[in-house]
Amino acid sequence: MSSVKGIDDTVSKNIRKSMQADCQNCFGLCCTALTITASSDFAMNKPAGIPCTHLQSNFHCQIHRDLRSKGFKGCTVYDCLGAGQLVAQTTFNGQDWRGNAEVAEKMFQVFPIMEQLYEMIAYVAEAMAYRISPKLYDNLHEQLETLQSLTKLEATALIALDIPPIRQPVNNLLLETSAQIRNKLAVTTLGEKNAPNHRGANWIGKNLKGKDLRGTDLRGAYLIAANLQNADLRGVDFIGADLRDANLCGANLSTAMFLTQMQINSASGNHQTKLPFYLHMPSHWHTAP
Repeated sequence: MSSVKGIDDTVSKNIRKSMQADCQNCFGLCCTALTITASSDFAMNKPAGIPCTHLQSNFHCQIHRDLRSKGFKGCTVYDCLGAGQLVAQTTFNGQDWRGNAEVAEKMFQVFPIMEQLYEMIAYVAEAMAYRISPKLYDNLHEQLETLQSLTKLEATALIALDIPPIRQPVNNLLLETSAQIRNKLAVTTLGEKNAPNHRGANWIGKNLKGKDLRGTDLRGAYLIAANLQNADLRGVDFIGADLRDANLCGANLSTAMFLTQMQINSASGNHQTKLPFYLHMPSHWHTAP
């Protein structure tokens, strides 16, 4: 799926692909700033602003190689899209939070805000790479520039941001993008007037092995432990879908829409799973058959 004729989608694709976490240039913000609740994903409770007991003085994880076996599967799922290193190296100019209570407090408040801005940037950049109307492209481009400018604000200004009013126009444009792409797919490929809509569906544990779900709206759908083995998921809108423990072995997600690394990390798959160009196969998939 490419952009409209005459519009170079290289920039937007590069933006989306570049949004990768670089833990070496972060200060363990996801291990410190966020709340952790004991569950099947985490082996302990940890309040926001308190470093995980496994975080070392060099900001590396003491049990990084054994996270899943020690009950910290959620840590291997989490992905900040690169927001962490931006906060650490740009917003705070490389100054870490250790030994400076004022910096720590602000940094821990800024991180989840920057994370949300980055998520919106990722979605908007991806949307701009699709074959959409020029007007929609221009509107998305305007939002992208706005979001990028917000990431450059100083810490105090970032903390003061009201995220919902920023998210609403972005969400409206993503809905429009999804509808344009999926309905076009329905007409040209599926022979249908409108694309399937299963937004918010409760498909927990559902057997969808080998199903043709191309162009389906699965926004906010519950796909926990669903069997999607060998399913055709091209053109599916996955915004907000819960894919925890879903079986994606052999599934075709090559042109799935608005799929995140975190969603993929939470699922199961293998070498036969086809992913969008901007996502990589999780390390725990390498042991899958």
